[in-house]
Amino acid sequence: MSTVTRQAGPTVPAGPARPLSERRPLGDRTFQIVALVSGLLVLVILVLIAVSTTQQASLWFRTEGWGIFGTNWNPAANQFGALAFIYGTAITAAIAIILAVPVSVGIALLLTEVVPYRWARPIVYVIDLLAVVPSVVWGLWGILVFAPWIEGIYKSIGSGVEGIPVLGNLFGPPVSGASFFTAGIILAFMITPIVTSLSREVIATVPTIDKEGAYALGATRLEMITGAVWPHSKGGIVGSVLLGLGRAMGETIAAALVIGSSATITSHLFAPGDSMPAVIANQFPEASGTFRAALIGLGVLLFAFTIIINVIARAIVGGAAEQGSA
Repeated sequence: MSTVTRQAGPTVPAGPARPLSERRPLGDRTFQIVALVSGLLVLVILVLIAVSTTQQASLWFRTEGWGIFGTNWNPAANQFGALAFIYGTAITAAIAIILAVPVSVGIALLLTEVVPYRWARPIVYVIDLLAVVPSVVWGLWGILVFAPWIEGIYKSIGSGVEGIPVLGNLFGPPVSGASFFTAGIILAFMITPIVTSLSREVIATVPTIDKEGAYALGATRLEMITGAVWPHSKGGIVGSVLLGLGRAMGETIAAALVIGSSATITSHLFAPGDSMPAVIANQFPEASGTFRAALIGLGVLLFAFTIIINVIARAIVGGAAEQGSA
């Protein structure tokens, strides 16, 4: 018996080799172009906003120079130092973050790690509804209901800590229902649903095998959260907190109604103050000339601050995603 061995020849390609981009369907290429144009359009709009507002605020920048960071805001004397409003914005946002973050992260952990899904779903619906309440509603409730009620508490605290070196400077007289602290509390109410929702979504992405592995090693629920959930979620939670901070800094109507509208720099948190969004909303209708340019300049500064915060948040979230995929 003879065996015939056939040697296979070289494989002939079925067709001409073309780049993948040339073989993609028309619909995919169209979608790619539309998505690219949409992304570029957002950047163009942001640049146009920054350029146009900066041009309209240039009179203030030229007139005041570094005096824009001064402490004296007196439109009647053409003095427009913005430091009091920058201070008020930072203080109210910091109060909001300090109050909102522990509550938000606690609720997120409760809904994802403790409460069964059938009971967590109604709570999630309520939190989502709180996120869409208009800011003017929060502001009206704050000035008409919350501020008069909490002013009595402020007076009790102020009289109790008066004369104590640090606490007296923070919580002592003067006391007002419309104050830095009231604005911070209202802003905390407003950003809690946002931070909670984002944190809950991040925590929900923790692999089940990591949590079950922690339990298998004998970890308690708290040890499982600190050892498995937190390392996986900390970047996303920090990003959600920074996004909430940006929202707190940029909130206008609610802050304008409850902060007290006083351009002062004081360590007393129960005293009235003012912030950049609030002063723009309250004084812009009557402004002209340098006064109007100064208010627009406050908007430019606020725009720059919020952009920086959002960029930092995106960098933190992106870094956490890279660590998670490594």
